[in-house]
Amino acid sequence: MLNWACALGLSLALGGCSSERAPESSFVLLDGSTVTSQQLQGKVSLVNFWATSCTTCVAEMPELVATYNKFKDKGYETVAVAMRYDPPSYVVNFAQTRQLPFKVAIDNTGAVAREWGDIQLTPTTFLVNKRGEIVKRYVGAPNFVELHQLIEKLLTQS
Repeated sequence: MLNWACALGLSLALGGCSSERAPESSFVLLDGSTVTSQQLQGKVSLVNFWATSCTTCVAEMPELVATYNKFKDKGYETVAVAMRYDPPSYVVNFAQTRQLPFKVAIDNTGAVAREWGDIQLTPTTFLVNKRGEIVKRYVGAPNFVELHQLIEKLLTQS
């Protein structure tokens, strides 16, 4: 019985290691331009689903900015996707007043959140490697020390 439980535990642990492709998505940015998941390939990317009404999202934003600034010149990109229910004027105001240096998208229809696994909870953040595979999913604020270590490791891989 113990061996079966160990085998089950090992298979569950290994199941978490499988590479899941990031969905093919089009992100509509605040300036009206579009960036696709395909265009992010070749970079390590962080896709963050957030809302201006989410206190954890607002609290983690300075860390997301610091992370972006630390790695942006090394092949790292961030796309912050505002949820469907977030008024666009609030998102624009937030991005401008906080001088967000990375790409900010508005998911007006909720299509992007559905493509990424029907995201309901914010913040939900995905770390995607250069090959377009989801490496890590965070619900709630990530441990930024661990996140930075993982980004550094992914930036060295091809």
